[in-house]
Amino acid sequence: MSTPINIRRPLQILSLLLLLVPSMGWTGDAIVVGVPTATGFLEGKACLRAVQMAAEAINTMGGITVGTQKRPLVIEPLDIRDAAPGVPVAEALLGVEKLILETRPAALLVGPYRSETLIAGMDLIARYKTPMLATLAMSPAFEDKIEARPDAYRYLFRTCPNARFLVDNLAGVMNLIKRTFGFKRVFILNQEVAWARSTADALRNTYFEKAGWEIIDQRSYPTGAGDFSSTLMKVRATGAQVILPIFDMPQSGILVKQWHTMRVPALLAGFISPLAGPASWKTFNGQISGAINCNVELGSAIASPTMPASAAFQKAYQRRWEKPLRAGHGPAPAYESVCILADAITRAGTLDADAIVAALEQTDRSGMMGRMRFNDRHQLVYGRTPDTTAVAAVFQWQADGRRRIVFPPRIAEGKIELPAGLVPVNGYRRPAPITVKGT
Repeated sequence: MSTPINIRRPLQILSLLLLLVPSMGWTGDAIVVGVPTATGFLEGKACLRAVQMAAEAINTMGGITVGTQKRPLVIEPLDIRDAAPGVPVAEALLGVEKLILETRPAALLVGPYRSETLIAGMDLIARYKTPMLATLAMSPAFEDKIEARPDAYRYLFRTCPNARFLVDNLAGVMNLIKRTFGFKRVFILNQEVAWARSTADALRNTYFEKAGWEIIDQRSYPTGAGDFSSTLMKVRATGAQVILPIFDMPQSGILVKQWHTMRVPALLAGFISPLAGPASWKTFNGQISGAINCNVELGSAIASPTMPASAAFQKAYQRRWEKPLRAGHGPAPAYESVCILADAITRAGTLDADAIVAALEQTDRSGMMGRMRFNDRHQLVYGRTPDTTAVAAVFQWQADGRRRIVFPPRIAEGKIELPAGLVPVNGYRRPAPITVKGT
């Protein structure tokens, strides 16, 4: 169980700083921003750290301009534990409500880890009229609810992609694999949670069945499951050429270890949270060579030389926390959310929630993920071209322990290579080498 966080302590510390450091030039009271999420889990912890980094940078530059005042930003975190198995949604939402009532934040960032919690909590956020920029939960139901009742849910925004974009991105990778190697037999594995289930089902229904793939099987695993050997044996027995995993639980790393140890002759390509960061090579003793993984947003645990801001964020994170960023989903949009919010407050010239919302709707910012704008359902627009949208980064682990971006083409550094022992089918055509643009 996670240690409870004293949500009053940051305010007490900031109050002391306001007395001791008048040279910062702050001329108004602190702007409080709440971060209720699952801080005991990899992505939640990384998101909180990214938010804290952004707040520190803003405060170092004098704070946020609100009208004629320069006001410091203070972050109030709370571990709502909604990613932990067995924690009821209602219990997690009590934590969100506690944070709102006790700290009276100008806005909330990051938000629930699980889509089930976010969707259920939308009414709570609407009732308190507190602007929220969510950065982790990916269910499309978030946008569906906003589209159905835009006035009621106007305070909610999302800066991470939805599962539909992840589907489109993974479909693009699968299409690249099919075109390059002739593979078309896939085995789907997904975690039994809303976002992963909807992603797997959507890939099955909107891509694989229409693109000529043979779906060997689809299996779901509950959060916390730690043995995938029986499924991998079936992959071997059925001749599946590609394993598509969709997991965010820490235990999903066991799937990769077993895939390597059992020498399963299939390409592993999908989203497995523990594979995202550069430290994963050491964590898995180099047993991940050849695996392809989608980092849901560029800047979350991986950078592109075509996007200098993403590399700067990676270096700043390692310098600040003395270890490399490991989470491939959440921290980049979490950092950018602070910048988006600060800009909206400055343009609004007030902390009035409705004014902030109106300013958020006009966001148009270039950052580490690409160009950032919200659509009419308050979803940040994602695509494959960073000049016009935010983007993801799909990479492959190389034999030397490095990661190479292979998709989307605009930021790709090279082509997909097959692991030792896996050969393409007859008649495949290898595409020409990809040149990295901007280098």
